[in-house]
Amino acid sequence: MDLFLIAHIAGRGVAIESGQVDSVVDIGDVVAVPLADRAVRGLAALRSRVVTVIDTGIALGLDPTPASARRAVITRIDGHHYAVLVDSLEDVAPFERLPLASGMALDRGWARAGTGIVERDGEPLLILDLTAVVPTAVPA
Repeated sequence: MDLFLIAHIAGRGVAIESGQVDSVVDIGDVVAVPLADRAVRGLAALRSRVVTVIDTGIALGLDPTPASARRAVITRIDGHHYAVLVDSLEDVAPFERLPLASGMALDRGWARAGTGIVERDGEPLLILDLTAVVPTAVPA
């Protein structure tokens, strides 16, 4: 059994492996970054450091996350902190990691970011890899 944070993104319940979660926060003001990837909403100050705020909806090829969204999962990837916006957060709980079913159809970014499932009360929740949500730098 592994520990997972249960969150909702674009109206869908997901499980995020606890090892990818630095903290959960409410983001304040976000400053836009010119020429950044569309999925980068901007930068925000968080506890005396700057984090890159990721619009998870856009990163997954879905509708943009509402501008009013403030809940975020802080993750650290390659030494940088990112705030991945979520609709809501529930709790951390232990679940058995299950493989994606061979017939499970995942569209858009869900197929890239989904690494397995957990079952909560008979409902399958996609395990979301946060590194697949954060845009990678494009060489100039």
